[in-house]
Amino acid sequence: MSSENKLNLDIFKIVCKALSRSVSLRTMTKHMAQLLVGAMEIKGSTIFALNPETKVLEIMASFGLSPDYLNKGPVMADRGICAIYEGKPVIVKDVSKDDRLQYPKEAKEEGIGAIVSLCIPFYGETIGGLRLYHHEPWDISDHDLDYLSIMVEHVGLAMIFTRAVSALQSIEETMGDLPVELDPLLGR
Repeated sequence: MSSENKLNLDIFKIVCKALSRSVSLRTMTKHMAQLLVGAMEIKGSTIFALNPETKVLEIMASFGLSPDYLNKGPVMADRGICAIYEGKPVIVKDVSKDDRLQYPKEAKEEGIGAIVSLCIPFYGETIGGLRLYHHEPWDISDHDLDYLSIMVEHVGLAMIFTRAVSALQSIEETMGDLPVELDPLLGR
């Protein structure tokens, strides 16, 4: 069980560049999941978006986990180890000794030894989650948790920004499809 620091300013810069240069939410989250797995030398990472109606955490991107594990069933935001409503990291240092998991059998079969779960916030509301999966029991350092907490805030901003850009592009496309007779009414 290691608590050595894995994240540093250089890795944080790389993640921030990936966030700021992506217009595609899927591409951005995919890159972030891959970067975190490599930088932290862990088994896998998943980034979720919270569906506010169903309270299900929907997978946006994942890296290092099998399709069987990813398709095990819905991840409910109000059950298990979700940090969604507490707003603070939930750390399962050893999955074999923790009863909070929603899918403990599947985690064991996947070879997961530990899980760290953080909410992705935006203006005090949770809009998603980040999960890190280690292949052995893990005592993540406070240093790395601090970096991850800052990263998820940036992810929240990037998620909202890319959604806004996408909405504006849709409006622009719709406006372009309107008949030319409406141009004087629209100030074009």
